[in-house]
Amino acid sequence: MSKEPFEAMPDVMDAKQLAEALQISKAGAYNLLSSPDFPTLRIGGRKLVMKNELMEWLKSRTNKTS
Repeated sequence: MSKEPFEAMPDVMDAKQLAEALQISKAGAYNLLSSPDFPTLRIGGRKLVMKNELMEWLKSRTNKTS
């Protein structure tokens, strides 16, 4: 297994690629991309997320036990 879970994904992902990476629906990916605390990159009318920003966002929301 690779160290980087999204290694095969592009550096900038659209909703379809985000849904595939997180194994959620495309509608769920659009909901994330519209969320105020999600690191959405807006270019024109497109909503994208940078892979490294997604990884940081996921890490910051992971429950950690001591």
